Amino acid sequence: MTSGGTTLPDQSSPGPAGGRGPSRGPARADSGPPVLVTVLIDLAVPIGLYYGLTAAGVDDLIALTAGAVVPAVATLWRFARTRRIDVLGVFVTTMLVLSLVVSAVGGSARLLLVRDGWLTGVAGLGFLVSLRGRRPLAFGFSRRLLERRSAGGRDWDELWEESAPFRRIWRVTTVIWGVGLLVDSGVRTLMAYTLPVHVVPALNGVQYGVFTLVMLVIVNVYHARAGLWPILSPPDGQGAAKDERPSGH
Repeated sequence: MTSGGTTLPDQSSPGPAGGRGPSRGPARADSGPPVLVTVLIDLAVPIGLYYGLTAAGVDDLIALTAGAVVPAVATLWRFARTRRIDVLGVFVTTMLVLSLVVSAVGGSARLLLVRDGWLTGVAGLGFLVSLRGRRPLAFGFSRRLLERRSAGGRDWDELWEESAPFRRIWRVTTVIWGVGLLVDSGVRTLMAYTLPVHVVPALNGVQYGVFTLVMLVIVNVYHARAGLWPILSPPDGQGAAKDERPSGH
């Protein structure tokens, strides 16, 4: 997961408790741009634009503002094309507007630099708050990637209702991501206020990659130790036997 404007995976509405949800067909062609394109637009282009403008002699504040506008424009373009609200895109745009207003009033480039820290901090709080909801965020983000790849073919809504270890795994995973994002936010905020302005955008970009890699390693080690893969890919016949049970049993 990235939080610099990248579109989040769509979370399908769960079916009735204990039952299968609607069949999941192939993702629609207009569901969103490829992840690589989104990362380029929301991360690489703003960083490149900032350094290009400052190399041309443009003030740091103006260059940061120009780069920060790119994700907002991309969000508006995606909405105009698909007529679908990108929740994260709206959030990023809102944070952008607020940071621009504050920066304009205070005249400080560092208030724009700390925006990434605000984004990851709020995302971390969102993960932790989702523990009070029907499904934690890590469950929704991961099912699109893993559900169809599991050999057992079990529906995740069924697993959620039937398996306490499965529920615990995704709640702990959500805590791991929430705490990790809060730590990431603290590091970004510290960099924004202590390092030279000109080096922070590049470091922020590198940090997205390093943070994502470290978190994926931590989460996958936890999943292996917690026994997620045997749950998703039970021994031959076990998953089928569960699926053949009469409805309501």
